[in-house]
Amino acid sequence: MLTRLPASALIPIVAIAAALLLGGCADRDATTPLPETIACQTGAWRMESGEILSLSPVDGGLRYRLLDGRSGRFETAGDDTQLSAPEGWREQGAMVATVAFEPCDAGRMRFRIDGGPSGKAEKIALLMQDTRFRSDDLTLRGRLVLPADSDAPVPLAVLAHGSERYSAVDIYPLQYLLPAQGVAVFVYDKRGTGGSEGEYTQDFHVLADDAVAALDEARRLAPDAFSRTGYVGGSQGGWIAPLAASRSRVDYAVAMFGLAEGALAEDREQVMNDLRAAGHGEDVLAKAREVTDATALLMASGFTRGFDELDAVRRAYGDEAWFGDIRGEFTGRILEFPGWLPQWVSRRIAMHYDVGTSWDYEPLPVLAELDAPQLWIIAAEDREAPNAETLRRLRALQAQERPIDLAIFPETDHGIYEFTEKDGERTLLRHPEGYLRLLADWIAEPVLRGRYGTAKLEPAPAAGHADALPQ
Repeated sequence: MLTRLPASALIPIVAIAAALLLGGCADRDATTPLPETIACQTGAWRMESGEILSLSPVDGGLRYRLLDGRSGRFETAGDDTQLSAPEGWREQGAMVATVAFEPCDAGRMRFRIDGGPSGKAEKIALLMQDTRFRSDDLTLRGRLVLPADSDAPVPLAVLAHGSERYSAVDIYPLQYLLPAQGVAVFVYDKRGTGGSEGEYTQDFHVLADDAVAALDEARRLAPDAFSRTGYVGGSQGGWIAPLAASRSRVDYAVAMFGLAEGALAEDREQVMNDLRAAGHGEDVLAKAREVTDATALLMASGFTRGFDELDAVRRAYGDEAWFGDIRGEFTGRILEFPGWLPQWVSRRIAMHYDVGTSWDYEPLPVLAELDAPQLWIIAAEDREAPNAETLRRLRALQAQERPIDLAIFPETDHGIYEFTEKDGERTLLRHPEGYLRLLADWIAEPVLRGRYGTAKLEPAPAAGHADALPQ
């Protein structure tokens, strides 16, 4: 007879489900259905003064983004068409922006934000074509978005997903902000999300093949429309975009707030950063590395190996003060498992939440062999994907004359968001000025030239970059 475990013993184990969702989301908003009078206002808009902004659905409202990076959420109440928004991702505080919509078929609104712009805006008539396409034995939902009134071929960006489970076709704001700057976009729902078939997965190889199929579909829909093609991926998409580029004929790859090392490194570096923030020194970090090695072995093996190693570090360090400061992507939650818990219980629950994450994927060989130019956009204060080793690796590849451009935005967190911080908690405010311009400009011509706000630009040591301005 098996001993029945108390329900309370399983609570720490169930928490690992959230940790398995590696990589976070570029936009930290989820969605709920909006009234049609509000939902139809999504898209790209141009103010009378020329400024561009997008509106995209988020949980309980619409999020605006100006091309200069300012953002906020208009919270809806029923079908009210006059809305207001606080700054960034603040839940409370002063309302800094207002909008008043005319009926959807009019394509007009009045928009105001503190510091301008203010006045009338018209919806930009982007060319959109919804489609369904095949990848392996699945049908995926996609959308091609072309700039309006473009007679000549334009660059194309296929948007590779982060780890989110929501519909990219419904949510992603870049499908409006890039075409408003002359860059076509193909956006699609990753398998197991939105209108796409299949099971949600974090198998990078499978997701890269889906991205290749998405590019093929874009070329099928508009065979003569593109001057350049490539992939743009944020967070987990920073692994997917270069991998997809290595499997297809493209002109570039963009990785935003991603990592140039494997998925297990994300947890390890978060643990190290947390311990440094708590005031611990290198002696503690060396011990903590033994802990993360043990938890990494558990994760990578599907909880078939690593139990003995975990028991050993618990015996060695479990009573030391720093041990309780361990957090990370998943290590802190694994340490909440009671030591008496049978291994088979841990294994069964871990298997239940397994989403096929490519724990053994090493991106460096792919990056080193990729001939297509790469742009890496880095958040200097990224808590979710600590990037010290990523920067070291990318700079080493640059020294080997690989075509890799770097743009580092200071004082930004994951997603390239500026933030305010209080008692260790961060509130996202906006993208930095220059970020969205840099993305569109580089896609059109992969050369780091000029200035983009506070970004520190480190061009690839190749012809065509010599005239980039020093930073």
